[in-house]
Amino acid sequence: MIKITGLDKLSRDLTSAQKALEGLDGELGTVAFDPSDLGSIEAAIQEVERLVDERLGSYASNRIIGPMAEGMKQQYREAILERAATARLEGDQA
Repeated sequence: MIKITGLDKLSRDLTSAQKALEGLDGELGTVAFDPSDLGSIEAAIQEVERLVDERLGSYASNRIIGPMAEGMKQQYREAILERAATARLEGDQA
């Protein structure tokens, strides 16, 4: 006979993850930054991280949502840095 344990915890994590994902429905927020100002870029990154934490922070200990939230922050960070770099290059070509 095989005994499976941990299903209650998994079920709670999945239920919690579902609630967290429902909170992501719609727009997360909007940030603006000056691509030539590193301080402005960093402030935009911090604002995006705050927005993610605002929506998902209470689920940070959830083993599904916690890593997902950190991944979202990293993706937004990379997108902001990429947009800033692109805007600077386009400005240099003008």
